[in-house]
Amino acid sequence: MADKEKVYVVGHRNPDTDSICSAICYSRLKNRIDGGCYIPARAGGINEETRYVLERFGVPVPLLIDNITTQVKDIEIRKTTGVSRNLSIKRAWNMMQEKDLYTVPVVNEEGMLEGLITVGDIAKSYMNVYESQVLSRAETSYANIIDTLKGEVVAGQSSGNFSEGKVLIAAANPDMMESFIQKGDLVILGNRYESQLCAVEMEAACLIVCEGAKVSLTIRKLAEERKCLVMITPYDAFTAARLINQSIPTGFFMRTEHLITFEDTDYIDEVKKVMASKRHRDFPVTDESGRYIGMISRRNLLGAKGKPVILVDHNERNQAAEGIEHAEIREIIDHHRIGAVETISPVFFRNQPLGCTATIIYQMFHENAIEIDRQTAQLLCSAIVSDTLLFRSPTCTETDRQAALDLAETAGLDIDQLAEEMFSAGSNLKGKTVEEIFYQDFKRFVSGGVTFGVGQIIATNRGDLENLESELLLFMESTIEKQNLDMVFFMLTNVLTQSTGLICAGKNARETAEEAFRGQLDEDFQKASVLRLPGVMSRKKQVVPELIAVLQG
Repeated sequence: MADKEKVYVVGHRNPDTDSICSAICYSRLKNRIDGGCYIPARAGGINEETRYVLERFGVPVPLLIDNITTQVKDIEIRKTTGVSRNLSIKRAWNMMQEKDLYTVPVVNEEGMLEGLITVGDIAKSYMNVYESQVLSRAETSYANIIDTLKGEVVAGQSSGNFSEGKVLIAAANPDMMESFIQKGDLVILGNRYESQLCAVEMEAACLIVCEGAKVSLTIRKLAEERKCLVMITPYDAFTAARLINQSIPTGFFMRTEHLITFEDTDYIDEVKKVMASKRHRDFPVTDESGRYIGMISRRNLLGAKGKPVILVDHNERNQAAEGIEHAEIREIIDHHRIGAVETISPVFFRNQPLGCTATIIYQMFHENAIEIDRQTAQLLCSAIVSDTLLFRSPTCTETDRQAALDLAETAGLDIDQLAEEMFSAGSNLKGKTVEEIFYQDFKRFVSGGVTFGVGQIIATNRGDLENLESELLLFMESTIEKQNLDMVFFMLTNVLTQSTGLICAGKNARETAEEAFRGQLDEDFQKASVLRLPGVMSRKKQVVPELIAVLQG
């Protein structure tokens, strides 16, 4: 049975609790609907609030996909079987012919790639002239020699390797043979008793008797005593001498240096560049530890498709994981303004003016008549509590509120206590750097030719927020150029007072904010380093639209 196609359900960069929980829960819904393989993913690190939710309800952190460009693992990888370095080149050749292979990987017992053997390497091994000691230098196993020559052992032990002497054909008379046979040699000979006896007495390591000739009991007994292996081959001496080099192990001829390999996590854009500069036909693929997986060629890249994904809680390219332009977007489920990414073909796009993506997913469970289990209810409820600030956010609708209350009942949760614990975890800034605080909930926007970013932190302690103001302002001023932004804004939102302090950085940033929020500013705003915005809590509904209106005006 073919493996099911993996479809990744992923939220936006710098994900919040709604982004993570919606990815998890929508994956579960899709798997229930069509039995597919939908995998929840994230496009960045999780914040402390989200971590608290996942740990409390025993849910693992989703897979990190910070770059969604097609990778080697997303294309067809030929599962060419790796061979042992001890396999004879004859066997390797036969395997190539049977399976129409040009390159075969050589792997060890742990599956780690050791080298490559190609048709060209084997052809060279057959055509090149080697000295008579090549078999012993290659430490050729007797098992390979027996297999290559279709040998039958009649005396001695067939285990072990031929590792000392030379290979020779005993065509001379016994008197002359004594002058060139040395201890440990491998001797190819015929059915002459005297020649066989001479070779054994000269302490040859192995005798290969050709044309299926019988070996006398005396020779066999003497060979056993001298620990000399004797085998019979049906081939004549010429053929045996011609074939015996094919018993040399693959490891002797394999390429081990300057191998061009790819990891399964490599992006195919880079793979294409490497392949274009090399003339190799096939390239091995390994995992990050060097374990062999399979082979790819240029042909495998021709039909490469984008990684199939479903976007949740966002629909803009600048908020999506890097490389989204290469992905095959299947669906979009969101509750933000439409600034949609471009898709190759029509997709299912569900966008509703609600306070949370999780509310939409809650509706879809009911629309498909699929029961929401306790853990899924816990996650969906947490997401709504987070995104609506427990119904205090102006983005919150009655639909969100009713969904959260219903989910809390299914999940067995005290929703007020849950909110208190979540916000407390999210506002715990102990041990965090200013950079970590800044990026834990940060989004980019483009309007009127201006690229700007808006970050937000939600806390229940005004003192914690005020202590951050000066540090954040300095960090924001230094990060504008690094992030290629024109303006940066950061919201210090207090849940208890239902207000926000807005820090501005960048050319004309403060002036833009003052124009956008002039009717909501405190009377002494011109003296303050932070604009105080009473009643402002939502980035999506109260801050970003106002800034865009000024920039587009």
